[in-house]
Amino acid sequence: MSHSDATTLPPSIDRVLKLFRSLGREEKMQALVSYSRKLDPLPDRFKNLDRAIFTVPECQTRVDIFPEMRDGKLNFYADLDVRQSPTIAAFLAILFKAVNGHAPATMLAIPSDFVQQVMENVGLAAREVGLNGIVTRLKRHAANAQAAEAALPLRGSL
Repeated sequence: MSHSDATTLPPSIDRVLKLFRSLGREEKMQALVSYSRKLDPLPDRFKNLDRAIFTVPECQTRVDIFPEMRDGKLNFYADLDVRQSPTIAAFLAILFKAVNGHAPATMLAIPSDFVQQVMENVGLAAREVGLNGIVTRLKRHAANAQAAEAALPLRGSL
C-alpha cells in the first residue's frame, strides 16, 4: 500500500494495519491469541435465524456472519466455534473492532490486501482464502447497507 492510500483509510483501519505491520511473527501470534478471546458472543436476537444466508462458504470451518444496520452505523456479529477456529475468531475480533459502529463506508475502505497485511509471516496461508472470503462477504453486506440507506427518502421531504 502506498503512503497516499494510507492517508485515505479510515483511522480505525489504519490503526489495525499499522499495529500488525509493526509486530514480529511471535508478537503477531500472541496478539492473535489475545484477540481470539475478545470476539463477542452472538446476540440472542440472531440465534434463531436461518443460518444458510449468513454462512461464509469459503471458510474451512463453519462461520456465520450477521450484519446489522442501526442509525447509519453498521455492526457485524459472528457465530463460530472459537476453540476449533481461534485464528478466524481473532481475525473477526480485529476486523469488527475496526469497523463496527461506523458507517458502511468504513468496511468498504478495507484494502484488498488487508488479510495479507494482518496475517503476513504468521504461517497460516491455508486460512487466507477463508479470511478473504469473510472480508468479501462483509464488504457485500456493507455495500448493500449503503445502497439501502441511500435509497431511503430524505427525512422531512414529501
